[in-house]
Amino acid sequence: MSDLGARLSAALVDHYRIEREIGEGGAATVWLAHDLKHDRPVALKVLRPDLAHAVGPERFLQEIRTTAGLRHPHILPLYDSGDADGLLYYVMPYVEGESLGDRMEREGQLPVDEALRLADEIADALEYAHGQGVVHRDVKPANVLLENGRAIVADFGIAAALSGDGSARLTRTGTSVGTPLYMSPEQASGEVVDGRSDLYSLACMTYEMLAGEPPFTGRTAMAILARHLMDPVPNLTTVRASVPAGVVGLIERSMAKAPVDRVATMTAWRDELRRSWAGIGAGTLESAAAGTARAGADRISVPPPLPPTDLIGRDRLVEDAVRQLRDGVRVLSLTGVGGTGKTRFAIELIRRVGGEFGG
Repeated sequence: MSDLGARLSAALVDHYRIEREIGEGGAATVWLAHDLKHDRPVALKVLRPDLAHAVGPERFLQEIRTTAGLRHPHILPLYDSGDADGLLYYVMPYVEGESLGDRMEREGQLPVDEALRLADEIADALEYAHGQGVVHRDVKPANVLLENGRAIVADFGIAAALSGDGSARLTRTGTSVGTPLYMSPEQASGEVVDGRSDLYSLACMTYEMLAGEPPFTGRTAMAILARHLMDPVPNLTTVRASVPAGVVGLIERSMAKAPVDRVATMTAWRDELRRSWAGIGAGTLESAAAGTARAGADRISVPPPLPPTDLIGRDRLVEDAVRQLRDGVRVLSLTGVGGTGKTRFAIELIRRVGGEFGG
């Protein structure tokens, strides 16, 4: 175990058993730990010592406390936080699986319907947080965990803790608040940000899920930020003609340089995304570039409605139904008395495999 791990283990010996390091970012190190009191695995994030010194425990714990009350199915909850021997830490559930960033790095472009579903789930979390007065400030694929295919947004309040009063001292640590690939122009310029900054970052992520690469790249962080500030949004249809025209236009407006020119709220963004998504018709899909039918468009159908909650307790049945369809079953009937959830089950099944079958 590293010196930091040994120090952390000694400081938290009465509460957590530190098992191993599982990740490292620009601001924090992540450890797999065991919560001794509740007998459960947790992810314990420790701020870099130089950042902890720059921010100070009072501001850090204040911001963490502000976001600890967020309760939403697409937001990773906060279990605990504190100051242990000068190490500032916070504790979250340990989610087995991968991040959205891991998946995008492995696969590149995601299927259109899945990319839009994930974007809607992330927007759902941000919409709720904004309603509670919380702006994330570091929306990026690495901060979106995938749990059974669902998007779970992590690290609310951390960027806020690293900004504000401690920002001048943070500059001397070499750490910027936010991630250049997804940072809004106003955040890059050091201005006060609101929910429209998160919207810009989400639009960058949605672009990347569809295109397979971020809208703006560069050899250095400063080069990337300069492109966010100056360059027009690249034409998404040049790399992915199958993206609905409405989605392309929504992404471009959401990445306007001036916040006032973007969609006003995350609620309005979700409404427009769903309308554009539902506009994907069976048989023909108009590309935003030329409006011509693409090959294989008969495999795209109008997506089912997005339920407000997750399907719970039916995983095994859904997997069995998916297996049967993929094994060649031509007709699959769902039976049961009224109110047992047949329609909800069917919606989930269509969401899983609908894009694999034509007609």
